[in-house]
Amino acid sequence: MKTNTFCVIMAGGIGSRFWPLSKTETPKQFLDILGTGKSLLRQTFERFAPICPAENIIVVTSGDYGKMVLEQLPELKPDQVLTEPFRRNTAPCIAFANKWIEERNPDANIVVTPADHLIINESEFHKAINQGLDFVDTNDALLTLGIKPHRPETGYGYIQTGKNEANNEAIKKVKTFTEKPNAELAKVFFESGEFFWNSGIFLWSLKAINHSFESHLKEVKQLFDPLKTKPAIEEKEITDIYAECKNISIDYGIMEKADNVYVETVNFGWSDLGTWSSLYEYSAQDKEGNAVINGKTLLYDTEGSIVNVPEDKIAVVQGLSNYIVVDSGDALLICPKENEQQIRQFTNDIKTEFGRE
Repeated sequence: MKTNTFCVIMAGGIGSRFWPLSKTETPKQFLDILGTGKSLLRQTFERFAPICPAENIIVVTSGDYGKMVLEQLPELKPDQVLTEPFRRNTAPCIAFANKWIEERNPDANIVVTPADHLIINESEFHKAINQGLDFVDTNDALLTLGIKPHRPETGYGYIQTGKNEANNEAIKKVKTFTEKPNAELAKVFFESGEFFWNSGIFLWSLKAINHSFESHLKEVKQLFDPLKTKPAIEEKEITDIYAECKNISIDYGIMEKADNVYVETVNFGWSDLGTWSSLYEYSAQDKEGNAVINGKTLLYDTEGSIVNVPEDKIAVVQGLSNYIVVDSGDALLICPKENEQQIRQFTNDIKTEFGRE
């Protein structure tokens, strides 16, 4: 365990593509999406428990979810949960966390991770994180984890690797970042062997990331500089900061502009669990390729589908091929997997037709 390491868990999203289970009042990171008995947030916390002490783990989330974080992670003290008054994307979230860490350990190394990812091989994950921490501890570098792709995927950002400059086969200089490509370009990326999926997991020293904010997002860093996080954060002060802060991602604001960005290429079984199809891909399937996540379910003449219904409900599904069937108790989704990108539109239409509640 590295006592000089801090972990920042980003847990502010609303997970709209996992409707109807994920809703504004209970987003997917607080749910047992995988059917393991633990929420995604809880699993993320436990995944980092061998990496750094619990007092070095902080969660940045929306103001609406602070209480829920403490209920699911009772190991944390209230001041380890940083609540954002408005959603402003990942760069302000990281600047906020940096300020909290700086007041406690200005020599810290940091891992930044989303709260809702799936990791299959946790021992390989721990090995990769520790190797990355060793690298950023001795190099002025911003490091991201790149996932070896196993298909031409249009839903992920890509990282193109350059030459090895780190005396380590797994760590390479980043040549380019590319946002979600079309199908033709994704195929070229996949076949080239030079491109890796951008996991959204970052490692750096506090000094390196603060220097990058000074160089590329100075206006964001300057908003947080006067903030005092000890003994407690003043609600009005953080609200005023976020009211002025631009909405910008760390990828666009810093990673695509900095010249000291590296990627550690890893292969530990990863998914960002962004969609029902991504959950289906990593779920146990029967001989017809169906994945039943929850509930008492009978399937007839059905293939390639994912079904999730409440534990106390019986579902009979007949004659479906490659469908999503999800019952949250008060809402039911039946949708072809190929059309799941429309789920966000469905939720917007529901708000218009039936009200936000």
